[in-house]
Amino acid sequence: MLALKNSTLASKATKRLLTPQILSSRSNSTSSKDSQEQLTWANFFDLRKKERRINIGSSAFTAFLGCNASWVYLSTLEIDPLQPIMGFDPLLVVSSALVASGFLGYLMGPVIGTQIFKLSNKKRLKSFEVKNKDFLRKVVANRVNPSSQSFSNPVPDYYGEKIGSIREYRQWLRDCHAYRRKAKEFL
Repeated sequence: MLALKNSTLASKATKRLLTPQILSSRSNSTSSKDSQEQLTWANFFDLRKKERRINIGSSAFTAFLGCNASWVYLSTLEIDPLQPIMGFDPLLVVSSALVASGFLGYLMGPVIGTQIFKLSNKKRLKSFEVKNKDFLRKVVANRVNPSSQSFSNPVPDYYGEKIGSIREYRQWLRDCHAYRRKAKEFL
């Protein structure tokens, strides 16, 4: 009987000891999830700016790699300077091939840059994507109809690419409102 009481007391003591740890670990896991999910607009615009910079940097890098790779290949070819290639001067063809490979490399840059951005921001990626969808929904809802644009009334940033802060977003909204007002008054 005494052994049974001691075992029940031991199990109750064990439950009391484990319960606060479980609760604290649960609260820690929920608080870490909340911190991952809550991304302020200022942080979102900072991440968006970081993504744009990474994409531009990777575009420049891949354009450089594309030009160098084509230069390595084209420098090994034997080209007769007197014999036209497809009816064009060989120097023109080689130069245009270098430019084209650099351009293709530049276009591949954002693909690589986006992957770099995703790898470097794994913790906040889901909340960033949710905010980005929300932001783009707001841009689509508030953008203007460009059919009535003119030199005196240009369309304000149709895709919202230049918006980099909350202040710039509010200015974009004011510009869209002014565009709509001018389009309505002058047409």
